[in-house]
Amino acid sequence: MISHLTIAYTLALLVLARYYYAAQALKRKLADIPLCSSNGIFSPLTDPFRSVLNALGVVQQGYDKFRGSLFKIPVLTKWVVLITTPTLIEDLQKAPDDVISFSEGVKDMLQVDYTFGKPFHQDPYQVKVVKGILTRNIAAKFAEVKDEISAAFEELFPQKDDWELMNLNDALMPLVARTSNRFFSGLPLCRNPDYLDLNIRYTIQVILAAYFIGIFPTFMKPLVGRLVTPLPAAVRRAKRHLVPIIQERLANEKRYGGDWEERPNDLLTWLLSEATTDSRRTIDDLVLRFLTINFGAIHTTNMTVSAAVSSLALHSEYIDELRDEIKTVVSEHGWTKVGMGRMRKLDSFLKESQRCHFNAAYGVERKVLKDFTFSNGVTVPAGVTLAVPVWAIHHDNDYFPDADKFDGFRFSRMREDPNQSIKHQMVTPTTDYLLFGTGRHACPGRFFAVNEVKAIIAHLLLTYDFKLEIEGVMPPVTWFGSGGVQDDKTRLWFRRRK
Repeated sequence: MISHLTIAYTLALLVLARYYYAAQALKRKLADIPLCSSNGIFSPLTDPFRSVLNALGVVQQGYDKFRGSLFKIPVLTKWVVLITTPTLIEDLQKAPDDVISFSEGVKDMLQVDYTFGKPFHQDPYQVKVVKGILTRNIAAKFAEVKDEISAAFEELFPQKDDWELMNLNDALMPLVARTSNRFFSGLPLCRNPDYLDLNIRYTIQVILAAYFIGIFPTFMKPLVGRLVTPLPAAVRRAKRHLVPIIQERLANEKRYGGDWEERPNDLLTWLLSEATTDSRRTIDDLVLRFLTINFGAIHTTNMTVSAAVSSLALHSEYIDELRDEIKTVVSEHGWTKVGMGRMRKLDSFLKESQRCHFNAAYGVERKVLKDFTFSNGVTVPAGVTLAVPVWAIHHDNDYFPDADKFDGFRFSRMREDPNQSIKHQMVTPTTDYLLFGTGRHACPGRFFAVNEVKAIIAHLLLTYDFKLEIEGVMPPVTWFGSGGVQDDKTRLWFRRRK
């Protein structure tokens, strides 16, 4: 009689065999796309790991060698095909979603089923909320955002005019979390220590879990994902704070209707305005949306602010001119969304900071669902991941003259031409500036993020002096695969201005 163990071994071998043959078939279909390889005798074995351990070097090598077309790199258990020109990126933008999928690319990159939950992928209505009603409310709620920035700085940064050495990440993460949640949920939730800690920890755990799960082949991800997912614990913890608020809001909507006079203007109301099905109005689903929107706000904004502060400390020659612009604008427009838009030099400095220090070897990831032929005649097969070599493009002299030189007012000078004013704003994605992605799937929250970052940095500049712990040395970056973050042990000196 066949034992259960024999059956299990047989099934495992069949799964492995199927995976192996599928991988070999995909490799054959990619034969015409050049490979960026170390060309060593053991390179077929080492290159998949090299693309993780030194993604920046591998992608730059491929860009230098194959610039103008496409090239491929093996990344552990998958193939990534890099596209290197604006024309090819435009092809990517124009491709239908059922051929080249943004959502499937995000699903793979962040291991969404295990980090955000399946509803995020299957019914991503929160994207419409962020693009629409959330963005339209930036101006109306900007005074609250600025108030929270001021209050958070009072609590998290020195209040004396003596120099104090601080861990930058320990101050900025709660500052960004508080500011974002003042906009999303208001007082008092945005200052609740446990709620803030929950969202900060969840943000970090998502990145680590996605990276770890991504190491494994597809057939193992369900098992690994269930073991390391941060989602159930985060949901349980978030419910302690959100359930009473959600229940009260739903009861009031039932009692007074959807447009009752005293209805708060906040994230929950915005979500409910698009929650047109019963599944969207469950407590579990709404809690998931709060967690994922917080992840997007905290993760990217914290990295952007960290790079900006360090860049200002490294290039302190820009500070006086930026302070003058901020004072002039605030005196005329106040701390408003309109005022943020008038701070062109600050916008330029922040954009240049991200051009130089947006630590992504590649990004703008898409999953190919059906074979697709680019305008140069090269066909990529279904099953591969497409990506753009972000760092290499951001440091390409053809797009940015003296690309290795930090030029804080590079983009404000470009905007002096009236026909170029919009194109060179930080918030505008282009085929050569990829901080927020590209095309119709560019980051939907970028308008809030840019205004928030500007307000934080403007307040910092007017209120504090600061300098690097080691003068003239930009803080190191810790890399995880294709992405890097400024070292979380980074420290800077701060003092309140007299």
